[in-house]
Amino acid sequence: MLITCPYCGPRDLAEFTYQGDANRARPDPASTDQAAWNVYTYDRVNTLGDHAEYWQHSGGCRAHLKMVRSTLTHAISSVEFVRPHPGHKPSSRRKPGAAP
Repeated sequence: MLITCPYCGPRDLAEFTYQGDANRARPDPASTDQAAWNVYTYDRVNTLGDHAEYWQHSGGCRAHLKMVRSTLTHAISSVEFVRPHPGHKPSSRRKPGAAP
């Protein structure tokens, strides 16, 4: 599977590390609501179709990315930085076979 890093361009899956589900809302870190923390920690939805995920380009620019991937086909529909990075500008690399 190829993942297109917004900074580095298309790279093999082996360069990336899965960081978790990007659909869950984290409770306030100061919260002592045990039920809210249990839901955040243990409850998972097994989504069929497009699913937002956090990934890190650990074998490259080290950027944290938010990716939308189909759990059915593994097709990636979008990849973006989780937060802006100074100096990280979107890749200007052309896709293979694209006109100059």
